[in-house]
Amino acid sequence: QVQLVESGGGLVQSGGSLRLSCAASGISFSSYDMAWYRQAPGKQRELVARITSGGSTSYSDSVKDRFTISRDNAKNTMYLQMNSLKLEDTAVYRCNAERVYFGDRLVYWGQGTQVTVSS
Repeated sequence: QVQLVESGGGLVQSGGSLRLSCAASGISFSSYDMAWYRQAPGKQRELVARITSGGSTSYSDSVKDRFTISRDNAKNTMYLQMNSLKLEDTAVYRCNAERVYFGDRLVYWGQGTQVTVSS
């Protein structure tokens, strides 16, 4: 059974920091591209950051230079270090795992963790 479990969300003041974690089980974690998405009320889901199985990273313009995505394959865990948080970062953050396996695209999602930034 595949599980992606996020943790680390919460309430933080503007300018503060949080670190999100996504613990994976039931998959060959190191073979998956991993990503963080977020969705705020009334808004579309947004890709925040991605890290490939090879360790290459990419970020949305809205979080570049503030957020850092990383992974620890030995711990089957992905992280998102969020610094200089802004009110507009408030959202539910979900982790995503994807790979193509013998032509099949495998996609898994976590349940999400709430991040709320206050003024």
